[in-house]
Amino acid sequence: MITKEPIIRVGIVEHAREIRGVFEGHFRLSEGDSVKGKFTARAVDGLVSVVDESGREVARRGHIQAVPEGGSTLVLRDVTIGIQFHWERKEDQKFRGTLTLLAREDGTVTAINEVPLEEYLESVISSEMSAESPVELLKAHAITSRSWLVAMLERESRNVGIPSQRTIQRDGELVRWYDREDHDLFDVCADDHCQRYHGITKVISAAASGAVRQTRGVFLVYADRICDARFSKACGGMSEEFSTAWEDSNVPYLTTVSDAEVAFPPVKNEQDAQRWIAARPEAYCNTTDGAILRQVLPSFDQETKDFFRWRIEYTQEEMAELITRKSGIDFGEIRSLRPLQRGPSGRIFRLKVEGTKNSTIVGKELEIRRWLSPSHLYSSAFVVEPQGDRSGIPRKFVFRGAGWGHGVGLCQIGAAVMAARGKRAEDIVMHFFRGAQLRTVY
Repeated sequence: MITKEPIIRVGIVEHAREIRGVFEGHFRLSEGDSVKGKFTARAVDGLVSVVDESGREVARRGHIQAVPEGGSTLVLRDVTIGIQFHWERKEDQKFRGTLTLLAREDGTVTAINEVPLEEYLESVISSEMSAESPVELLKAHAITSRSWLVAMLERESRNVGIPSQRTIQRDGELVRWYDREDHDLFDVCADDHCQRYHGITKVISAAASGAVRQTRGVFLVYADRICDARFSKACGGMSEEFSTAWEDSNVPYLTTVSDAEVAFPPVKNEQDAQRWIAARPEAYCNTTDGAILRQVLPSFDQETKDFFRWRIEYTQEEMAELITRKSGIDFGEIRSLRPLQRGPSGRIFRLKVEGTKNSTIVGKELEIRRWLSPSHLYSSAFVVEPQGDRSGIPRKFVFRGAGWGHGVGLCQIGAAVMAARGKRAEDIVMHFFRGAQLRTVY
């Protein structure tokens, strides 16, 4: 277990042909030169070439570091956020800390921001949610985010080369899950695939800084190890088990928990799933309170309104084209989408896709969501209603679903409502991570 605050290497831009930015103040390069102003970085003959705004090349190496002098900051242009999500877009982002530029063998450049963990967390808390969120929510999220990241780093130190994507293929079945994206050059990415980090693009509020400062070095711990504390936007009423989304292992503090004052019965079969998804129980994350949602969700997340219970539909042609494109398998026309196994929150982790040309079982929950949406389906807790059947071929598929994300661990919107109702940060994390303890590690 760590004993001091680590430096975190955050991947901001990856596999770029060109990276443009601005050094706002003086930065010291690896070669010893001091630079400021606009710059462009490109891969040239396997190295990174950095050119200033006058067109002068100020550095050319495979690995370039730019260390800020004093309180200097930097801006990176056109950083992609929401990668592969329905709101993907580009924005200019501002950062403190060191900029590292690395050349890849494919002729591209990667930009990495290196910052102390606690400073990184201030941005994560402000990026994941509004700085106006209840302070107890900000503190709960700081503990959760800190624990997840360090648990991941410690796990990798014990298992060098641990793959980020696992695929198991057997006769007629594909099982795939993703832990973090394939980051070989840095610790964590800056997007939703890891934790949302936008540097100091948004003003770091006194509340966010205070939440991180008041919980400095505090981690969730289980059996003398830092907890792999996962979180998602909205569990839909019940959180999910770890094994539904990732490897088939039992994680005692990542089990199903009712997001409510009362316990809901777990989903055990298709009849249960139908009833659960059709219901709108009194759960914490079942809220339409605009004030709370504005506090919890950044502006682009507020584009998603129907996160607790949702509905989408596809025509046969749309469904067949989408599944074939996302899976790489030509199913022909889709006859049925049949759940084979669900977790206790109703999330499907084995789904049988039956077409006129092929049939395949797919899992786990994220791979199912990727097959069934141009970006990501909100969650895999859904039931499918085929409509307009013609000779065994539905003309339309109506999906009714629950929740937003994998549902494992802390439910962000549920936690926000708990905080708004006066729950302390300790109560919130203990609610979602049963059996864990809080410990100040440094």
